Amino acid sequence: MLPKDPNMLFSMINMKLRDVYPSLDALCDDLDEDKAGILETLKKAGYAYDAEQNAFKAVKTG
Repeated sequence: MLPKDPNMLFSMINMKLRDVYPSLDALCDDLDEDKAGILETLKKAGYAYDAEQNAFKAVKTG
């Protein structure tokens, strides 16, 4: 089960993407998580998924 807090979710997802999963799709399939929900939660917190780097990054504003 993934954390509900967006900053904890960001940290945990990036750790799992770095250490275990080759993609966000693989993580969501293995953990039976909703990819759209994760993307939306982290987007609202200012993060976007970078598939090339297989990590969520802070979105630059301004």
